[in-house]
Amino acid sequence: MTLIGEAKTPGTPAYASGEVLEIRGGRQLRGQVDVRGAKNLATKAMVASLLGETPSILRDVPDIRDVEVVRSLLEVHGVHVSEGDEAGSLVLDPSDAKSANFEEIDAHAGSSRIPILFCGPLLHLLGQAFIPDLGGCRIGDRPIDFHLDALRRFGAIVDKQPSGIRLSAPEGLHGASIELPYPSVGATEQVLLTAVRAKGVTELRNAAIEPEIMDLIGVLQKMGAIISYEPNRVIFIEGVDELRGYDHRSLFDRNEAASWACAALATDGDIFVKGARQYEMLTFLNVYRKVGGDFDITDDGIRFHRGKAPLKAITVETDVHPGFMTDWQQPLIVALTQANGESIVHETVYENRLGFTRALNQMGADIVVHEQGLEGENRRVPRRALEQAAVINGPTPLRGADIVVPDLRGGFSYVVAALAAEGTSRVSGVGIIRRGYEKFFEKLTALGADFDVVG
Repeated sequence: MTLIGEAKTPGTPAYASGEVLEIRGGRQLRGQVDVRGAKNLATKAMVASLLGETPSILRDVPDIRDVEVVRSLLEVHGVHVSEGDEAGSLVLDPSDAKSANFEEIDAHAGSSRIPILFCGPLLHLLGQAFIPDLGGCRIGDRPIDFHLDALRRFGAIVDKQPSGIRLSAPEGLHGASIELPYPSVGATEQVLLTAVRAKGVTELRNAAIEPEIMDLIGVLQKMGAIISYEPNRVIFIEGVDELRGYDHRSLFDRNEAASWACAALATDGDIFVKGARQYEMLTFLNVYRKVGGDFDITDDGIRFHRGKAPLKAITVETDVHPGFMTDWQQPLIVALTQANGESIVHETVYENRLGFTRALNQMGADIVVHEQGLEGENRRVPRRALEQAAVINGPTPLRGADIVVPDLRGGFSYVVAALAAEGTSRVSGVGIIRRGYEKFFEKLTALGADFDVVG
């Protein structure tokens, strides 16, 4: 690998600020990558530290942009964040937590949707919260109505202003009976982070039950919360008067593990993902095997590689856990361009998550997106108004092209497509990938990828 460009700050690797990758494809990715704590748990556990009266310790925290954003937001609210006693650990001390002004919050919140989850803890701690416009990947309409409706049920007063949303709780927060219209992960997190200190009992129906949600429940229980999970997506939370800090090791990032697994599939490679675990990836592993991939599970991780036969076309429907995650379908689609026959991916969670396929077609793929979705005789996920479907015909050889990263998972998928393609690709906007993939360039290098970082 050749690095092009200069570091912007002393001691920073030249590639740390790189926004463009020039990738020479056609190489099999082989080697080992390590996955640390899940982005979707670590950032939420960091917010939970606001609820404790003593410092918290979070371990296996990934070195990614989203963690940096949440750390900055905690610090502007007076939380002292420092490095822990082992690599990848943070100590979060909320003893001096305070209100932050609009300019400070807005300076950090534009690149993340996490600020909405500060509402419940800040209302308990300070009696008020302010949330500016929310950022994040533009993969579909992400209304925060579920969050605001839930907070109103707890007794919060919501005042929408041109610059954002101001919330207050002059009478404090109380338990509520809440049923989500959709098992939203974010709204479930909001209810959990708010209900643990609300007076009385909260009953949450149609809750999300992703492994990261269960890990967050574990964090809150360590802090002194009383939370029980019932059948059929029902969670009961008994509010308590005070919570203490926690010491917790984050669940591994199953989204990153699945991404590298698809990279092995697309490039006919062989990748050992250290830290990956079988249980949280059961659904993914079943699909991986159906398409013709193979894997070996050990106590330390999972080795992903192709099977002996050519890749086979499959039909996949994304859904909330325990279904096939929407974050998994984008890198999988890249691999499906190399499968024999017609594959169909029904995207039922976000309405704009298939837009990334246009660039894959530019690279030689044969993908048709049906904006209104497709009917199917054997559909297991109910039709949803916002769903789309992608029909992928393969195998088609991919060729190098100039492409621009649209979002986090789409960006990773573009890099994988470029690695699988013949010739050289120029992938712009790769800084987005750092939102959710730790040491991305280093890992590509360890797997034998041939690329330059420019810009």
